[in-house]
Amino acid sequence: MIEPGQDPAVHVIDPTHGIAPSPFRYPRRRARWLAVAGPVVTLALWETLSRTHAIDPRFFPPPSAIALALVRLVGTGTLVHDTLTTLWRVLIGFALGAAGGVLVGLVMGLSPPVRSFLYPVFAAAYPIPKIAILPLVMLIFGMGNASKIVVVAVSVFFLLLFNTLTGVVTIPAIYLDVGRSFGARRWDFYRTIALPGSLPLIFTGLKLGLGVGLIVVVAAEFVASNQGLGYLIWQSWQTFRVSSMYVGLALVSLLGFLLSLLFDQLERRIVPWRW
Repeated sequence: MIEPGQDPAVHVIDPTHGIAPSPFRYPRRRARWLAVAGPVVTLALWETLSRTHAIDPRFFPPPSAIALALVRLVGTGTLVHDTLTTLWRVLIGFALGAAGGVLVGLVMGLSPPVRSFLYPVFAAAYPIPKIAILPLVMLIFGMGNASKIVVVAVSVFFLLLFNTLTGVVTIPAIYLDVGRSFGARRWDFYRTIALPGSLPLIFTGLKLGLGVGLIVVVAAEFVASNQGLGYLIWQSWQTFRVSSMYVGLALVSLLGFLLSLLFDQLERRIVPWRW
């Protein structure tokens, strides 16, 4: 607004005038400090409550005791082996399931007949808890690594399938029309339209699938393994080594967190328009 007596010729319009600051913006440096302070305060509170017996230390040992258990397990060499075993199973199963889910999702998304034929089958199979098929998988693939990898792959497959399918069918029709106008071949539709257009939802499925894959592989290691973090957690429970059990839980959480950060960085590079 031009004030009384102000020369209109020199009045500069402020585009932000009258616009309230976004409630979703927050200083990045302060956010980083809070991200560090949250875990530190939580661990300090946990330590205090456990040491003062405000919570039962038999079930909630102090973080310092868990740290000592971590050092002991690292010294024996079994913890590193168990962690690498679980990580290897998750990554192999995740890669197989994600590749299959994206491929089938793209085909179903661009082909209505294929979608009509396959969708009822996948929709009916999806609600089945994937860990519930572990006995069947063990009958087919045995008690070794293959059964754990297959269960992870099946779990991840469905998440990537439905996310990719949703990403393709929600692409504006004008992009498909432009492709037809320029004489794009079917491969071009997959490569230049369907895949780039569904990438945001694909990455969402990848991050969800990673978490589900970790859950499934740890559950499978409870009952059908003699190595891995799930085996460590189960054995610690059976012998009431609660601190060691927490070590296994913490490492599963850490693996999920680090892999999620990795996928966030990949998404920033591959899908920069989403950030």
